[in-house]
Amino acid sequence: MIALVDCNNFYVSCERVFSPALRKRPVVVLSNNDGCVIARSEEAKALEITMGAPFFKIQYLMEKENVAVFSSNYCLYGDMSARVMEALNCFSPETEIYSIDEAFLNLSGEQNLAAQAVEVKSKLKKWTGLPVSIGIAPNKTLAKIANRIAKKSNVGVFELTNEKTRDEILREIPVKDVWGIGYNSAKKLSLLGIENALQLKNLDRRHARKLLSVTGARIVEELNGRICLPLELTPPPKKSITCSRSFGALTDNLEYLKEALDSYLDQTCRKMRRKNLTARAVTVFLTTNHFSKTAQYSASKTVELAVATNSTRELREWTKKLLCQIYTTGFLYKKVGVILQGLEPEKAETIRLYDETNYEKDKRLMQALDKISNKFGRESICFGVQKSRANWQMKQEMKSSKFTTCFREMLQIP
Repeated sequence: MIALVDCNNFYVSCERVFSPALRKRPVVVLSNNDGCVIARSEEAKALEITMGAPFFKIQYLMEKENVAVFSSNYCLYGDMSARVMEALNCFSPETEIYSIDEAFLNLSGEQNLAAQAVEVKSKLKKWTGLPVSIGIAPNKTLAKIANRIAKKSNVGVFELTNEKTRDEILREIPVKDVWGIGYNSAKKLSLLGIENALQLKNLDRRHARKLLSVTGARIVEELNGRICLPLELTPPPKKSITCSRSFGALTDNLEYLKEALDSYLDQTCRKMRRKNLTARAVTVFLTTNHFSKTAQYSASKTVELAVATNSTRELREWTKKLLCQIYTTGFLYKKVGVILQGLEPEKAETIRLYDETNYEKDKRLMQALDKISNKFGRESICFGVQKSRANWQMKQEMKSSKFTTCFREMLQIP
């Protein structure tokens, strides 16, 4: 039996853990640059604040209804997610982290599944302060549906194991809401008169495979109670790492773009080295604001490296060249980013026929930088070219403190 544990309104719940006064108040969390709503409390949903609503369009409502508004605080959310996932390992050795706020657990062997789920929910609330909903079913697809129902129940737990009950519930689930069925697939199914999950369950497997590929056929099988999507206990290896952000203000200054790109490259290289990976190709992209009425421009360029590397200094030489090649005057830019591709284990590095001494020095330098950053914080040391971010950093005017990851911002109780 599979249990899907999903944190309720995760970003909002993280903010409420450290501010109990928010628990009965409408709360929303905004996207990068305080642009759109990406998380809502139940009270905010009751005010008909929609997901993705532009903040400037609903700002009047925030003031009128006393809605608490927060900029996204990914340091806090990431740390709280890690705590939840670590706690889940106490209940099942077989856990698949599906997203920042969701995980699948193998509960096979448990006698009373619902009681076990209630215990998991209670202890997670006690240990982390975060409310969760738990759906239990024979496979992942049905567990997703069970979790959907659990969120609407008072207990926060729902077990979808009885076949008769399952069919009644599937009849009420729109086919577009089935996990793995996207917009285009739902449109194809609608042309066949398939509007709910029960009708999809009864679709001929061969027809499903022809219409929706292998993935669609597996979904049909899982709706019938079979297991086609086993738990992924080991995350698949990354094929690329991307880092980009929208600027707080549009800019045409090449120096600002270089500073931003240097910062993003530093972040991607740190992630890559933590996984003991190296990159064989690097891509830089640059774009204007597609929603503005000004002149539009976007471009990207990729270079394949002769030998794989994870040296920030070495990769910076390439990103700087690529940015200069795609930069064009006369445009106001909204975003720049870097993608490291062709990732492979560091041990698989090709032996260099030249510049080996300098690269070995680079590796020792990177190790020293990572060690200092891990001990004193990510921004405690950096390359000299990474100047002040005041001119291009994201707008986060309503960001909460890093309660769990920064000593200076820890919650103080008088």
